[in-house]
Amino acid sequence: MKPSPFMLQSWPNAIVHIDGDAFFASCEQSVHSELKGRPVITGAERNIVASMSYEAKARGIKRATPIWEAKKICPEVVILPSDYETYSLISKRMFSILRRFTPTVEESSIDEGFADIKGLRRLYRKGYEDIARDIQRTIERELDLTVSVGLSLTKTLAKLAAKFEKPRGFTSIKGRYVHEFLTKVPVGDVCGIGPNTTALLNKRGVFTALDYAMRPVSWAKQLLGKIGVELWHELRGEMAYGLNTEKKESYQAISKTKTFTPPSKSYDYVKAQLFRNTESAFIKLRRYKQRAQRFIIYLRTQEFASRGMQADLNRPTIAPQEAFRLIEELLRAVYVPEVLYRATGIVLTRLEDDNEVQFDLFEDPVRVVAMRRLSHGIDEINKAYGKHTVFAGSGLFLKRQQRGTILDRNTSGTVPELSPDLGGRHAVPERKQKLLPGETARQHLNVPLWQIKI
Repeated sequence: MKPSPFMLQSWPNAIVHIDGDAFFASCEQSVHSELKGRPVITGAERNIVASMSYEAKARGIKRATPIWEAKKICPEVVILPSDYETYSLISKRMFSILRRFTPTVEESSIDEGFADIKGLRRLYRKGYEDIARDIQRTIERELDLTVSVGLSLTKTLAKLAAKFEKPRGFTSIKGRYVHEFLTKVPVGDVCGIGPNTTALLNKRGVFTALDYAMRPVSWAKQLLGKIGVELWHELRGEMAYGLNTEKKESYQAISKTKTFTPPSKSYDYVKAQLFRNTESAFIKLRRYKQRAQRFIIYLRTQEFASRGMQADLNRPTIAPQEAFRLIEELLRAVYVPEVLYRATGIVLTRLEDDNEVQFDLFEDPVRVVAMRRLSHGIDEINKAYGKHTVFAGSGLFLKRQQRGTILDRNTSGTVPELSPDLGGRHAVPERKQKLLPGETARQHLNVPLWQIKI
């Protein structure tokens, strides 16, 4: 073993990274024990693979594969609609387990997170590696799903360690072994270094993470700026990124995208989907007490090509009704007749805190106040009866779509109805079909339903 060039102690810090293994598919296998060991994919409601178990991966199924193709690759595959409600609840339980061991936890995504366990050896009377393994075993025992765990000195190193061996992996990188580990990591695997940056670094003779960490910090700053310096420190075992344990209180941007099946060439239907995206985005915007001024809309065709456009209102707003006219103008500019569209999306940017309202000279303040009251009133109704209980009139076009029908103002053609195992827009998660006493289609108890057979 070559001596470490970084002169690090074994554990100046101890950061754990938890990474769920094929999380969505694993949640389904946890809830439905009969699916253990079988190839499982989710995404039936979109007719495209959203997640797959490791058994399905081993048979050659990849993410974003059309459902019919996945069925052809693996005839015995189990195809399920995505049950995001259950996945979210299981995620919350996973992070609650993590918080039993340490209060310093960052939830980076639904299936990934960090925990700072520095200083806990005396409390638990064991080493950091044993504490991290206890976390891993507890999650598997209580939730019946596996996670891969990385333990190291910084968030970047811990994340690389968790990805190093999957599934059910455990990789620990002490300070004196950091340089050895980095020789095994391609520089493109480092979070924050994308394909273009990887190509640039390769041209400069940097192929591994160690190659990057051994360059002077001035070189990293000149080539990649601030993020380059931060990654340089992180890879050398010096924390540049602390754990963000605070609950998110505001956003720089809010986006909502909706893929619909079957695709549609109807302008009215595409508009209805886009307006529904807009209403959903504004609901989230108001939840965080923010308002938006810039709107970016985009459409995605059946061939996965995207077109978009952006524009600003004269002042920020919390009411989608004030933005609908502008959004429809953008839609008319990007919509192409006779093209099949499969998804719409909107991004709200130029966000600010929703404090006092500043009126323009030629605005109608009464109408502005009325729109604000209307938005807050809709929130109260939706809170009581479920999201989108009150919606824009364009949403009626969503109600008219028949299963298996491509909406077209000029034709009335239909496509064959998909069989239940192939999914389709009508595919509904079991959690929404089997309701507990007192539940409604809109309001569920915050508990997943494990299918236990005795």
